[in-house]
Amino acid sequence: MTFNDNARVGGNSAKRRGGTVAAVGGGAVGLGAIVVFLISAFTGTDLTGLLGGGAPAGPQSGGETIADCQTGRDANTDDSCRLAAASLDIDQFWQQRLDGYREPQLVIVDQATSSSCGTASNATGPFYCPPDETVYVDPTFFSLLRSQYDTTAGPLAQLYVLAHEYGHHVQNLTGVMQQYPNNGTGPDSNGVRTELQADCYAGAWVAAASEQVDENGTPYLQPPTQQQIADALSAASAVGDDHIQAESGGVVNPESFTHGSSEQRTRWFGVGHDGGVNACDTFSVPGGSL
Repeated sequence: MTFNDNARVGGNSAKRRGGTVAAVGGGAVGLGAIVVFLISAFTGTDLTGLLGGGAPAGPQSGGETIADCQTGRDANTDDSCRLAAASLDIDQFWQQRLDGYREPQLVIVDQATSSSCGTASNATGPFYCPPDETVYVDPTFFSLLRSQYDTTAGPLAQLYVLAHEYGHHVQNLTGVMQQYPNNGTGPDSNGVRTELQADCYAGAWVAAASEQVDENGTPYLQPPTQQQIADALSAASAVGDDHIQAESGGVVNPESFTHGSSEQRTRWFGVGHDGGVNACDTFSVPGGSL
């Protein structure tokens, strides 16, 4: 997805933090467990201990603004600026659709930083931490996907991941996380339904992303091309539970699913893209039809 060169994006509140390593605790929602699984599968290094045990560290405070990130032109040339700039568009999208919406903090991670949900890094992947109301993303995660997994992780794929995590923030604000707490794994689990709803919200945002404007009335983003949408769908498919299990050489086991299959993730992205946020009630879908 391409930013308009003259769009003003310098008003974003994203912060860059890094240099602190802490024990990983529970509570994070997002792609983290998948990324740890991927790294273990492709490097032969067992990192699954990162996903449990140990007390969560508190979040770091402060942070630096994203340098040289004032215009859409800047966002088109730098992953960190692209994420920071997109936060303005995503926030505006949700402000127009959800009464009482409040912006989450976006932290661009440099190597590693602590949160109330544990360490944020490219090993844990992008995630949303509910106690902090903060989205954590290390941009080198996208290089990891490009170099070690079957996806190009282009600009729209990156923004799909960000919009997915903002979807978790919306779930936190609307009480979805409290109403449908973690009840284990499996194809009909609350965890899978939560992740697929966030995919659906991301699709809804992509469809309307070019409608959000800066302080001068200039749209932040150009409408996505079909190739860019295909790239986003490729990213959604790449992190499907079945695809990950198959690529790791294991047996596909739906009872262990935490995020949904590749088909489900791409389909629910499409549901949101075509039907908007009101079409994203994954919790009302009967078991077996999700």
